[in-house]
Amino acid sequence: MLGMFRRDPTFSVTHERPPSDVLIAGFSAYGLAGLTAVDYLVDQLELEETGYIRAEGLPSITPFEKGRPRHPTRLYSREDLDITVLVGEQFVPSMLGESLATKMLSWTGKHDGSEIAVLAGVPVPHGPDAHRTFHVATEDFHERRLANADPAVPPMETGFLDGTNAALLERGMDTELGVGVLITPVHAQATDIEAAIRLVETANDLYDLGVDSGPLEAFAAEVQQYHADLAERIEERDVESSHDRMYM
Repeated sequence: MLGMFRRDPTFSVTHERPPSDVLIAGFSAYGLAGLTAVDYLVDQLELEETGYIRAEGLPSITPFEKGRPRHPTRLYSREDLDITVLVGEQFVPSMLGESLATKMLSWTGKHDGSEIAVLAGVPVPHGPDAHRTFHVATEDFHERRLANADPAVPPMETGFLDGTNAALLERGMDTELGVGVLITPVHAQATDIEAAIRLVETANDLYDLGVDSGPLEAFAAEVQQYHADLAERIEERDVESSHDRMYM
């Protein structure tokens, strides 16, 4: 299946600053809710770009802003905040999720990171009562972040994940690293703003970030066309399935 790529893809991390104890990540996926959420957190928390993850062998995208190119998978942090945020604009196919997860885990492990939270949207049939955030998490993440969360973040009842999220959880079960995937249903539009708001509010509650989700709708409107173009590229490149498969 890797024959579709020019060569076997590999990932490498370049960073100016070691990762914080907590890594919050959002990736390019259906609905772009997780990606929009972490992009908003970077903006509201006034984080600086402090590194990036390079993907060798994948079709390239080079985003730019105000005429300046930037890496598609970037790391942001701030000296007085023990959280690093990963903004993953480059779509990574499910079959390469383990490779990306392994590189992320190796990097955080070398610097004694203890926790990874992924903000994610998934396209599942749902009614109005399901317009909330759910979790799939390792036991240590649950005890640390979710057991006493207010408001509560309920578990996703049954199903499975694949790709990077699945690989992170699998490794988290066998190590001391706490891993939680915070999941909300998304709709078909290029940027599901309501879903992104739910993810921002959940991250804000769990990590006490002091972020106001109110301006997110205006923020997302500014980047809507950019995200629409990104969503189109995701759809074109994923010949099998561009989203995590799971059931509620």
